[in-house]
Amino acid sequence: MSAAGDNIRILLCDDHRIVREGLKQILADTPDIEVAAECANGPDVLHRARVEAIDLVLLDIAIPQQDGLDVLRQIKQEMPRLPVLMLSTYPEKHYAARCYKLGAAGYLNKSADPAQLVEAIRKAAGGGLYVSAQMAETLASGLAQRATAPQRAAHESLSHREYQVFQLIAAGRSVKEIADQLELSPNTVSTYRSRILEKTGASNDVGIAMYAVRHQLLPV
Repeated sequence: MSAAGDNIRILLCDDHRIVREGLKQILADTPDIEVAAECANGPDVLHRARVEAIDLVLLDIAIPQQDGLDVLRQIKQEMPRLPVLMLSTYPEKHYAARCYKLGAAGYLNKSADPAQLVEAIRKAAGGGLYVSAQMAETLASGLAQRATAPQRAAHESLSHREYQVFQLIAAGRSVKEIADQLELSPNTVSTYRSRILEKTGASNDVGIAMYAVRHQLLPV
């Protein structure tokens, strides 16, 4: 946590340079926030988080070599007091709850207003939890639904990695393509696929895609 009067030093991780430059430009106009280091992949953000003097990690979910949620999990295991603010193009309803469960200090869509980004950084760096108004409404709605319908939807029982494979299957990716993207063996992907079929009740990949459409879980 940054001391009073000190700049909030950020480690920025996104694999798109143009996105990093845009975020740095936004934050350059904010005198109490400083991008102290940047990187473009999972292993690098873990290394820099260990060696850099930073107050907060601004972390994209979809980064190469190691998934952003896996990086978040590892950071919180090794450095539980270091706030991590997740950034993504995915709608909040798809990933935000998972991020909060893993210890994220906040979740922001990349389409958020710059003022919202600054607010989230200050809140998280100060030890708080940033939840947007939209996400608060989504979480409240989910709690209300669970209160009236105790049975969880099938996809809620998927592990993080199973959910990743689920979305990629629903998007029409082959086992090999998924293995390459997630850096897993095809056999491991096939094992996840079998678990997904069992948990969702789908009989094949088309059934998984139909389930995703029905529950509005396709990535955009």
